[in-house]
Amino acid sequence: MGRIALFIAAFALAGTPLLLAAPAVAALKAKAVARLSNLAGKPVGTVTFDAVNRGVLVTFDLQGLPPGAHAIHLHTSAKCDPKTGFTSAGPILSLTPGKKHGFLAEGGPLAGDLPNQFAGADGRLHASTLTTGFSIGNGKRSIFDRDGVSIILDARGDDYRTQPLGNAGDRIACGVVIRTRGPAKWDGSLRKKAK
Repeated sequence: MGRIALFIAAFALAGTPLLLAAPAVAALKAKAVARLSNLAGKPVGTVTFDAVNRGVLVTFDLQGLPPGAHAIHLHTSAKCDPKTGFTSAGPILSLTPGKKHGFLAEGGPLAGDLPNQFAGADGRLHASTLTTGFSIGNGKRSIFDRDGVSIILDARGDDYRTQPLGNAGDRIACGVVIRTRGPAKWDGSLRKKAK
């Protein structure tokens, strides 16, 4: 009986890396962050990006903003030059040819379109939204290409129809999106680390 118990214990221990590997893969999903500054170069907070099972969770933690609605978009270039009014960031990110800007526009939205967010009377904006327009992993829908992306906050809310930027006013804050953790690759290395 003792040998059988020892065999079962040894077998259970041998299987432990496989049990640990699945949670380890889940824990290593891609993450990214953008640190936004206004036109005067003053930091206004962060936007974080977390890969989740059904898309990307985008979380805003901003302050010092004009109260009210603000359009927020991802733009095609990782350039936040305040001397250009942040136009250096380029147009809104599109991953599908022929798409148009705006959730209410025929042929929209673009991959970089995000819903309006609202700053309180104190200028603080704390919110989250889920998007399936892009990924922060690898592949065709990834925002991490050769020149990266920026996230722009506009002076007013997006009307979700007007081309090309939703009649949202000036670009008032910008941040380059930087990957802080890449997606895990399943190559057996997690099994080795779990031992």
